[in-house]
Amino acid sequence: MRPFSRCLGRQTSLEGIVGRGKTRKVSQSKPQLKTSSSGESPKLPVQPQGAKNLAMSPESNYQSWTKNGLIQKVKELEAELRNRPAPEPKPEPQIQPENEEGDEAKKTKPKGKRKMDPSKYSTRYIALKLAYLGKNYGGFEFQAMANAPSIEEELWNALTKACLIFPEDERIVDFECCEYSKCGRTDKGVSAFGQVIGLRVRSNRPLPKKQRRLSEPGESTVVDEQAGESAEEEPVKKTPPFDDIKDELQYPRLLNRVLPPDIRILAWCPSPPPDFSARFSCRERQYQYFFTQPAFTPEPGAGGARNGWLDIEAMREAAKRYQGEHDFRNFCKIDPGKQITNFVRTIYEADIEEVKDVSSALPYLSGSTYVPAGGLPNDGTVYPKVYSFNVRGSAFLWHQIRHMVAVLFLAGQKLETPDVVTTLLDVKANPCKPNYVMADEVPLVLWDCIFPGTDSAPADPAAKKTDGLDWVYLADDPALSKPGPFGVMDGMWAYWRERKLDELLSNQLLQMVSTQRSKDPSRHVTRPEPSGKQANSVVVYEGGNGGRMGGRYVPLLQKVKLQSPEEQNERYAIRKGYASSEDMRNQRGIGKRKADEAMDE
Repeated sequence: MRPFSRCLGRQTSLEGIVGRGKTRKVSQSKPQLKTSSSGESPKLPVQPQGAKNLAMSPESNYQSWTKNGLIQKVKELEAELRNRPAPEPKPEPQIQPENEEGDEAKKTKPKGKRKMDPSKYSTRYIALKLAYLGKNYGGFEFQAMANAPSIEEELWNALTKACLIFPEDERIVDFECCEYSKCGRTDKGVSAFGQVIGLRVRSNRPLPKKQRRLSEPGESTVVDEQAGESAEEEPVKKTPPFDDIKDELQYPRLLNRVLPPDIRILAWCPSPPPDFSARFSCRERQYQYFFTQPAFTPEPGAGGARNGWLDIEAMREAAKRYQGEHDFRNFCKIDPGKQITNFVRTIYEADIEEVKDVSSALPYLSGSTYVPAGGLPNDGTVYPKVYSFNVRGSAFLWHQIRHMVAVLFLAGQKLETPDVVTTLLDVKANPCKPNYVMADEVPLVLWDCIFPGTDSAPADPAAKKTDGLDWVYLADDPALSKPGPFGVMDGMWAYWRERKLDELLSNQLLQMVSTQRSKDPSRHVTRPEPSGKQANSVVVYEGGNGGRMGGRYVPLLQKVKLQSPEEQNERYAIRKGYASSEDMRNQRGIGKRKADEAMDE
C-alpha cells in the first residue's frame, strides 16, 4: 500500500493514476488524424475492445464497487506503480525574508490535526462499563476484513479520535498499546447493557516536574528545571492535590461524543483493584433473553389457535434444571481450534420472568380463533406479553445461552418435555450433542458483569452478588445524564423514539388488517382443518420474528448426533499436522511459556 498511498498523499486522484499509465498506452497506438481536402473531419478508427478497458471514466463511482473489486483494483494500481519510475521530487522554493510590514496571513500555517506528544501526558488504568445494541454489528471482537463493523472497531476509532490512547498507527486496530482486557465476547447481533473493559488511557494528572543535575567539581546538585539555579534560594512550589474524579478527564463524555448512537459509555471506574483483568477478575455474568407470548402470530382454527402460544410453566420448569454445576457440552458449539477439554460450568440462577410495562396491545389475539386450545385467563390481561430468560453464572461456553434457550422453546411448544434438559446434561449417557438449531441472536443481552471489591467474595458462591467496583455513573453528573444537547439521555431518547414510532405504526397496521372483513357472509371462506402430512407438520419457534416450518418433528434424542468434543479436537489437531490433540495442547503450552518468559525478560 505504500506506493499507492504516496501518490494519494500528493493529491493525485485515482483516475489520474490510472489515466497517466493506461491512457498513454492507448494514445501511442492511435494514428495521426488529418483533415480531408473537403474540410470534413475524418472518422476515428475503431478502437479495440481491450483498449476501451484501459482508460477509466472520470465519472467512476467507487461507492458502488464490491469490496473484492476494490481490493483487486488497488492491487492492479500498485502493480502498475511499481513498474513506473517514481516522479522526481519538486524543488522546494526559496523562502525570501519578508519585511516587518509584510502580510501576517502569509506567515500563518494551514491548520491541521495536531499530533499529541504522549510523553507530555500521564496515564492511568481504568475500567469502562458500556452498553450497545448489537443488531447492526458483527460482534464485539474486532475481526479484519469482516462484512460488518465490530464494537471494538468503533471503540478503537473513538479512543484514538479522543486521543485517549497513543498507538503507533491509528489505522491498525491493536489494543496491545493500552493493557486492554474485555469481560465478555458477544457474538454477531448480541447486545450488552453491562459490558466491561479495562485499559490504560491518557490522564489529566500533571506529570512530576522534570529535574536536571548540575555537575560541578566535588558536588552534584539536583535542581528543578523550571526554577533554574535560583531553586537553592526559593522553595519549590508543591503541586496542588489532584482529585481522581473531579479533576480527571470526563471519559464517558469524551467517548460518547464520537461513538455511534447505539454504543454508549455508562460509567467508569477510577481505581480498579491491583492486577485487575476485565476477563479473569469477573466472578459473575448475567444474561437475559427476551421473547413474546405468543411467540409468533397464532394460526387460527375452529377450536382455537394451533400454534404460536408457549407453555411458560413448562419453560420455567425446564430452566430450573440448568441450575448447579453441570457439563454443558450438549448446550454449546465446539471450536476445535481452541482445544477445550473442560465443559463444566456453574449456573447460579435460571428462571423465566415476565417483563412488565413494555408490551403493545393487540386485541385481536384475544379472539376465539386465536386463543390457545385451553383458553386464556379472563382477567383483562393484554397480549402479547414479554418474558425473559434470566441466567446468572460464573462463565459460559460458546453459544451456550442460545442453545439453552432453544431447548426451552421446544419445551414451551410441547415438542419436548422439561426433563429433556436433565437427559442432555447426563453426558455419560449422551456424550454426543444432537444436531439441533440454536436460538436467534438478536434477543440476547449481556445484562451485567459483576466484579469483586477489595474485600473477599461472599461465602456462598451462588448468592446474588453486588458489583464491588467503585463505578462513577453518568447519573452522578446531571449535565452528562439529563436531557439536553450534551446529555446522553437526549440522544438515547431520540434513538428510542424513532424505533417506538415504527413499533406504533406497525402495531396499528397489524390490528387494522386483523379486523378487516367483508360484510357479505358469502365471501367468507372456511378452510378445512389440516389432515395427513399437513397435520403432522409443525412450526418450530427459534427466537426470531416468526416460526420455521419444520415438517414432521424429530425428537432431540432421535436427531443425528455430532462427534464428541474429544473426537472433534483429535480430528482438528491431526489435520493441522500434530500427532494428536494432546500433542497440540502441549506444543501450545510450550510456546505460551516461552512467550511469557520473553515478556518477563
